[in-house]
Amino acid sequence: MTTRLKKNRKKRGHVSAGHGRIGKHRKHPGGRGNAGGMHHHRILFDKYHPGYFGKVGM
Repeated sequence: MTTRLKKNRKKRGHVSAGHGRIGKHRKHPGGRGNAGGMHHHRILFDKYHPGYFGKVGM
């Protein structure tokens, strides 16, 4: 893709480049990979991957 078509060009001069001022664009805010399946990502695992945890768990 040519440089002129990139979103980066469009965002020049705009402070946070579409990533928001409050939450910010940080490296891995939810942990890496499948982290938190039994904890903070439980709803997602329950909803889209039922039975993922086998005999124990959800």
